[in-house]
Amino acid sequence: MTAQLPMPKTLLRNPTWRLAMSVILTCASLSPAHAQDAKSVLVVAGPRTPESLDQEYPPTEATHEAKRNIYERLLAYDTKTADGVQVENFDKLVGSLAEKWQVSPDKTSITFSLRKGVKSAAGNEMKADDVMWSFARGWNKNANFHWYMTQILGVKKFEDSFAKVDDMTVKVTLPKTSPLIERIWVNNDLGILDSVEAKKHVEGNDPWASRWLATHSASFAPYQVTKFQSGQEVVYEANPNYYRGAPRLKKIIFREMPTSANRLAALQGGAVDVAEWLSPRELATLEKNPQLKVWQVYGNYIHRIEMNNSAAPFDNVKVRQALNYLVPRDEILKAVYYGKARPTKSPISEIYPSFTDQYFKYTQDVSKAKTLLKEAGMESGFKTQLGYRTGDQIEEEIAVILKTAFARANVDIELVKLPASTLVERYSKGTIPMYFFRDMAIVPDAAYVANLWLNSASLINYPKFKDAEVDKLINEGLSSNDAAKRDAGMKRVQEIVMDKSPWVFLMNPGYQLATRANVAGYSWYTPNSNSWYDFYKK
Repeated sequence: MTAQLPMPKTLLRNPTWRLAMSVILTCASLSPAHAQDAKSVLVVAGPRTPESLDQEYPPTEATHEAKRNIYERLLAYDTKTADGVQVENFDKLVGSLAEKWQVSPDKTSITFSLRKGVKSAAGNEMKADDVMWSFARGWNKNANFHWYMTQILGVKKFEDSFAKVDDMTVKVTLPKTSPLIERIWVNNDLGILDSVEAKKHVEGNDPWASRWLATHSASFAPYQVTKFQSGQEVVYEANPNYYRGAPRLKKIIFREMPTSANRLAALQGGAVDVAEWLSPRELATLEKNPQLKVWQVYGNYIHRIEMNNSAAPFDNVKVRQALNYLVPRDEILKAVYYGKARPTKSPISEIYPSFTDQYFKYTQDVSKAKTLLKEAGMESGFKTQLGYRTGDQIEEEIAVILKTAFARANVDIELVKLPASTLVERYSKGTIPMYFFRDMAIVPDAAYVANLWLNSASLINYPKFKDAEVDKLINEGLSSNDAAKRDAGMKRVQEIVMDKSPWVFLMNPGYQLATRANVAGYSWYTPNSNSWYDFYKK
């Protein structure tokens, strides 16, 4: 019998050690799953479970990841390797649920020939009726699908644009040409449902099975959800019928751990295999641990401060420019991100076609900022508010740095910490003058990105930026098939926007994921969500 050594009192008093032990003990219930088949079960700790499994639910970071794993789309991008990570190759489309597709020469129609033998986890074989029901549901729900079809593809009437040709063929016809007629179908929000299974849960006042699909899945994807406890846990189990082959990981157990320190402790203690959304400081502590691995890509995120361009003082372009000249980007990069970020130099994601940083001019220049404020009639400065999310360590650290930096030009910033839902409500209603905003555009097209954030008609142009030439160029970019003209137009958009600076441009924080060293197969997709089908354990 082995004698147990007493635990040193200093260790018992250490809050970090106590936290780690608490999390490990909390997660101890996962060990039987590991014992069953350690290589087929992946345990993940993330900040939150998805708010809903319905693909028509508004996109969030948590719902994007669920959609990536429980819905399959008609088309996909081919993949390539960059810095040891599998990423999407935006230059090459491949078939997914659609084995083949044909686009009319004028790009006003696309015909999908569906892949034969595709089965859902319920064993139902995919037919054109599944695709048409998915389209009809999305259209009638008037949410994600409807927005893409009307705002991006210009669809006016469902019956004029969507048609079943035969049991394995569907055609989509547009009222005008669109350069995005193919690549839009890769989008994370446009999955195809198993209508046979979903219709079993239709009710009189719920013709699209919305209540059931909020907590269940029915599709032709690699995984199905077998347990959904909002705020606690989601269990994904492999679809043995998946057309690309049964997943190597048979079960994904996703545990909600809102505090990143808990996720870190669980990973270090071996209670979980993957820890999502750790802070740069925490990630830096893991890099020298041979039992762990940090994966990183510089993806498509843009983290910025948005200003209400329609209200004083931010209705004056010189005030907006002045704030950009006050940002100590090098300090933020080192002190907050530990080098795991890049300065944002355009409103277009840096990895997307037509991106250019040639119009970025905002080096830190306090003298220049003071001159601009004087020209704007604000020589003595002004007071304003900056909102950020409760519990967001990165935003809080940046906010503190910016408060000091802006004060050098007599700009007095009141830092306002708000719950995420309250902050969203305030900036969507225009009742907070400045606020942090982190987002990514998941379609790798500059016109799409610009339309999302900068078109004055966009519902998520919360800063109310409006420029007639920018609107014109965006609308032309969404309806022109002239590649050279589109490229020139989007570069002009970037030139105008960088000069008129509707945002305070901060960082592209990239995407990082911490795993145990035996976890492999990490891949990156534009929604910054993990595709568990690619993962495996060595």
